[in-house]
This record gives sequence, structure tokens and C-alpha cells, in this order.
Amino acid sequence: MTQLLLNVDAAAVDWARAQFALTAIYHWLFVPLTLGLAVIMGIAETCYYRTRKRFWRDTARFWQRLFGVNFAMGVATGIILEFEFGTNWSNYSWFVGDIFGAPLAIEGIVAFFMESTFVAVMYFGWNKVSRGFHLASTWLTGIGATLSAWWILVANAWMQNPVGCGFNPDTMRNEMTSFADVALSPMAVDKFFHTVTSSWIIGALFVVAVSCYYLMRGRHTKLAVESVKIGGTVGLAASLLALHTGDSSAYQVAQKQPMKLAAMEALYDGGKSRPLTVVAWVNPLSQPDYAAGGEPPLQVAIPSGLSFLATRSADGFVPGVNDLLNGGYTLPDGSKAPSTDDKIMRGKRAILALKEYRELKAKDEREYLSGEECERQMVLRRILKAEMPYFGYGYLQDKSQAVPYIPVCFWAFRLMVGLGTLFIVFFAAVLFIVFRRDISRCRWLHIAALAMLPLGYVASESGWIVAEMGRQPWAIQDMMPTWVGVSDIGSGGVALTFFIFLALFTTLLAVEINILRKQIKKGPEESRDETKAKE
Repeated sequence: MTQLLLNVDAAAVDWARAQFALTAIYHWLFVPLTLGLAVIMGIAETCYYRTRKRFWRDTARFWQRLFGVNFAMGVATGIILEFEFGTNWSNYSWFVGDIFGAPLAIEGIVAFFMESTFVAVMYFGWNKVSRGFHLASTWLTGIGATLSAWWILVANAWMQNPVGCGFNPDTMRNEMTSFADVALSPMAVDKFFHTVTSSWIIGALFVVAVSCYYLMRGRHTKLAVESVKIGGTVGLAASLLALHTGDSSAYQVAQKQPMKLAAMEALYDGGKSRPLTVVAWVNPLSQPDYAAGGEPPLQVAIPSGLSFLATRSADGFVPGVNDLLNGGYTLPDGSKAPSTDDKIMRGKRAILALKEYRELKAKDEREYLSGEECERQMVLRRILKAEMPYFGYGYLQDKSQAVPYIPVCFWAFRLMVGLGTLFIVFFAAVLFIVFRRDISRCRWLHIAALAMLPLGYVASESGWIVAEMGRQPWAIQDMMPTWVGVSDIGSGGVALTFFIFLALFTTLLAVEINILRKQIKKGPEESRDETKAKE
């Protein structure tokens, strides 16, 4: 494997990455709305359970219909996403499948089974089960979807910070040593809460936008007003929680992925009391000359903000890109940080030691090893244990490869944070108006609500771009570069399936938007009692 992976087709790597990114981006168009609508429909049905008013039943069923359309599309893209690990990233799957596969298996067996079971009761159980059991099924459907997200995010967090594992040179695989460390790592916990709360924002924006559409048309006014109250409350709470969890996630990034933080901030030279950049001019079309040092021009920053964010101390030291490449700065444990060149050298030593160990292992399977060879095997195992933390660096040809594309990380991060701040203001304004004014007459708010919905998706996708582009070149942080994990396949087949998936996913998205549009235009199916009352 060590020889093969150094000669992998570069075009195959690019197409495999493009295909996975395409699938993930389309998949994430459906998932946040699923998680967000689960909360909205759960609250609406809880109101029906407590008041027994038919209005709340109709409201819950309306949002459940829209939830169902989106849920089905998310499942379709999610299944393809998991299959791509086996087709396009088989070396990755072989190397860490014992660890990475565990949370994915739990997601499929437990969480997905749970949400699939209760979603049937939620849709077809009206008038067939008790109100309490149906309410429980609605909430359990949402909880099942959220648990699915938990296990997926555990797997993703492990790629960002591989813990609870050890490398076995006899099998050439990383093996899990602690399931608890993998499932409950601080990065996984923070990533989960930040992702879920940001998904609630998408659901709230969707509900407010649809409700404001009805208010603009003068239709279903009561449903629209009450839904705005629920959506605005959920949205404001979720936006504030996302702010808090985002701060915790940034702190974890600073501890475990300092190069990602440096790219997000365009921080070329580190130091103490570093300011937090609000905005600066970073050319989005080219990698900056970070080796020259200095700061990006036109910088507006919060004094000592970055140091506090990264170290919880206003005068804490934050390493920049050049510090991480050149090493020599003092780590929190008092040791000196190695340079990237040192890591590359130690990584190559680990690769060569593994190659020699495997050769002796193969010989041992054919004939007895001499005493000297047995002793050499023991030495190689000690070398591997010492140098394995830098194994992935052995595949880098130059230290510049350890730097992600700074412009994308910098601007995507600011899009996410800036829009997140805007959502806090928006939801606060929505709640003030809906409780203190006649929201049906605030046409400017209706237009703003419709404009906010696509911006919610921009913020959500930007967050994932930061998370995934910021850890490049790593498929697994410090352990495996992306080009090492790809399957031994030609680029032509991957390119063909890329365009097939592009057409398929675009069609699915168009179909979903069309179905949602028709369902929204149709409106809620009002019960007989409510219809007679109007007559």
C-alpha cells in the first residue's frame, strides 16, 4: 500500500474529491431542513395535545407534510454519500474502517431505523393511535433524525481529531482502542450541538418565510401568525445557541487544528494578544504570500479577540501559518513545536519502517526469522510507535502542502459568522413585531423573510466549507492526506459518475422544490369542524 499510494492518479483524486463534495453539498441542502422542521412540527403537535384544538392538528399535519418531502430526498442523497467511501475512497476505508465504520453502522442500525419506524406512525397513525402515542412518535421521529446526525458527526469529528485508536502494523489498519473516546470527544460534542442548532435556524427561517408568504397573499392568516411565533422563538433561541456552540467549536479547532484557525483568520505570523479579524482584504482568487508575513491589508479587528477565542486568555499565544510551518514556538506543555519539515522527515521514517516491517512479516510467514531479524522487528515497532503521529506527513513533498487554501477558509468563515449575526437581529425583530404589532401589514418583513431563507443555506454551507476545506490536505488530520485515501481507479469513471450525480441531484432538488411549492400553494388540509365553522 505504501508504494501504490505514492503513484496514485492525480486526476482521479481531483474527481473523487469533486464527486464527494458535490454529494455532500446537495445532501446538506436537505438535512438541516429535516432537523429544523422536526422541532417545529413537534411543538405544533404538542400544542394540539395540550389544547385539543383542531387548528393545531391541522398546523402540525401541514408542517409534517413538508417534512416528509424533504426527509425522503435527504435519505436518497445520504445513502449515495456513504457508498462513495467504498467506491472512491477504498484505501481510506481499509486504513480506518474499523473506527470510522462503527458510528456509521450505529447510525444505520439504530438511529435511522428509529426515525423510519416512527415516521410511519406519525403519517399514518392519526385516528389510529392515541394522541399521546402519536405525539411521542412525532418527537421520536425528530429525535431519530437528530441521533442520525450525531453518529455522522462523530465520524466526521474523528476525521478532524483522530482519538481512541491505535495503529496495528500487522494488519496495516488503525483499530479502535476506546469507543467512548471516539463517541464523546469534545470536538464531536461541539460539532454536534453547533450543527444541530444551525439546522434549527434553517427550519425556523423556512417556517417564517412560508408563513410570511401566506400573509402577503392574505391566506391562512391564523396558521401563519402562530407559525411565525413558533418559528421566531425557535430561530432566536437557535441563533443564540449557535453563537455559543460556535465559540466552543472554534476553541476546539484552536487546540486540535491550529492551521485551520490560522487559515480562517489569514493569520500569517502568530503572537500574543492577537486581534480577531472582522474583515480584511484577502484576494479570493489566489493563495496569499503568507511566507512574507505581516497582516492582510484593510484589516478591521477586535483587539486581543483571537487570543481570547483560542486560549481563553487575552494575552494568549496563537500560532500563525509561518509559526506552524517553521516550528520553534512553545507549546502549552512547555515543549517546542516541531517544524513541518521535521514532521515530514519523521513521517517518511514511519513509512519506511512500516515497509521494512511488512517485508519481515511476509518473510516470517514463509520461514523462520533469524534472531537478528526478530530483534529488528522489535526496533521497527518502537520506531512506528514513536513516529506514527506524523505518519501522514510522510506523504507530503513540501511543507507548503500543509497549508489549506486561505481565501476560501477566510471568506466562508466570515459569511457564516456575519449571516449568523444577521439572523439574531432578524428573529428578534420578527418576535417583536408578531407580539407587539400587526405582522400581516408589515410587507417589508414579509419580503425580508423570503430573502433570509436562501441566506440561511449560504451560511450553513459556508460552515461546512470552513470545516472541510480548513483541514486540507488531510482526509484524517495528520494521519492521511486526501490523495492517499483514494481508490486505485481511473479518473474517467469517476468523472462520468460525477456528471451523472450532478444531473440526478439537480433533478431531485428541482423535484423537491416543485413538490414543496405545490404543497405550500395548496396550504393546510383543514378539518371538517374548522371548515364548517367558517361556513
